[in-house]
Amino acid sequence: MKYPTVALVGRPNVGKSTLFNKLIGTKVSIIEDHPGVTRDRIYGEVKYRDYHFSLIDTGGIDVSQDLFQNEIKVQVEIAIEESDVVVFVVDGKEGLTANDKEVSSMLFKSGKRVIVAINKVDNKQANHHLYDFYELGFSEYIPISAEHNTGIYELLDAIVRDFPVDEKQEEDTRVKFSVIGRPNVGKSSLINALLNEERVIVSNVAGTTRDSIDSVFKYHNEEFVIIDTAGMRKKGKVFESVEKYSLLRSLKAIDRSDICLLVINAEEGVIEQDKHIAGYALEKGKGLILVVNKWDTVENPNIKEYTTMLRNEFQFLRYAPIVFLSALTKKRIHTLMPEVLKVAENIQREVKTSVLNDVINDSYALNLPPSYKGKRLKIYFVHQAGIKPPKFVFQVNHKGLVHFSYERYLENKIRENFDFTGTPIVLQFKNKGDDA
Repeated sequence: MKYPTVALVGRPNVGKSTLFNKLIGTKVSIIEDHPGVTRDRIYGEVKYRDYHFSLIDTGGIDVSQDLFQNEIKVQVEIAIEESDVVVFVVDGKEGLTANDKEVSSMLFKSGKRVIVAINKVDNKQANHHLYDFYELGFSEYIPISAEHNTGIYELLDAIVRDFPVDEKQEEDTRVKFSVIGRPNVGKSSLINALLNEERVIVSNVAGTTRDSIDSVFKYHNEEFVIIDTAGMRKKGKVFESVEKYSLLRSLKAIDRSDICLLVINAEEGVIEQDKHIAGYALEKGKGLILVVNKWDTVENPNIKEYTTMLRNEFQFLRYAPIVFLSALTKKRIHTLMPEVLKVAENIQREVKTSVLNDVINDSYALNLPPSYKGKRLKIYFVHQAGIKPPKFVFQVNHKGLVHFSYERYLENKIRENFDFTGTPIVLQFKNKGDDA
């Protein structure tokens, strides 16, 4: 079942993101006191009584010339086109402005049902401007205060008036992958190349994408969810509060993902921050693919040499596949999704217990663990206890006898016998008789 879609539009700083967060019940859109913070379309889900709808937050439209205004206007137009109902948010304190009239002109052309939400109506001054907005010519006006939760239920009642009653939905089994990396390595361009549309604003200004954005697309008749994230900088260099929120949101996006695509700038090579970002994904147990972007700009490109360099730099990610491409020109873009499919399969791979024990017993016999004070590690039994990432529990005589080198040896033997390309695997050791 496809849920109805509602778009929030309006000029900058009228409270769209505050209203968005209020409606979905969590802080998703970044909120700041200065205009232009929300640039891309931000998606959320709203459940209200017996209704369910998708909600889109958009960037503010300003008639003044700004670096991102043309791109923002395109994003708003796409959001309006996607929507069944448009909530036009205006500022009740400031009153009607030229920018409001600009937005209303766009909405009239769309032919969509429009509800004018007069926000910040929490004092007499705001009430004084209330009727100024009737000049816009729409039929539905609702005074609200998103910050103080006034009029929100009246607005929700108006939104869902013609919506179908929600039906019970099945669990979302779609593979989700996030696109992560430092600012300005080409993450948004990569997503646009995969989606084949200008879904995310692309600019050569570092930090253009500040929010995490979910997009759905089909590949080989299978649906995937892509999560774009803000460029991640070192925590010590995050001076703006917006940057701080974006970093936190990027980490949450990684947590929601099954797979992470770590985008690396081929021109710059690997820097320490790339390793830190990869570490975030590794700690969360996510599948990981190294994506070397801007490959077309490298002089005398040599994939073999570059791969060797990457393996040396990311020694903790030797299991991760490497893809070389150019998101901007779409060269070699076709090589990425087959790797995503492979990793998606591997992070959910389950190994039969009998086969697993045969492999471990043979590996143990081939290379006995070193003894310590006359005692030697014994492995009695091993079973797989989970997926995403695959987790293996070993029953042993004494887990304190497990040396990190022997643990690595066992992991390598598992990888040699079963395809776990692209996914970390977790080995856990328990004394015989302990709870599994």
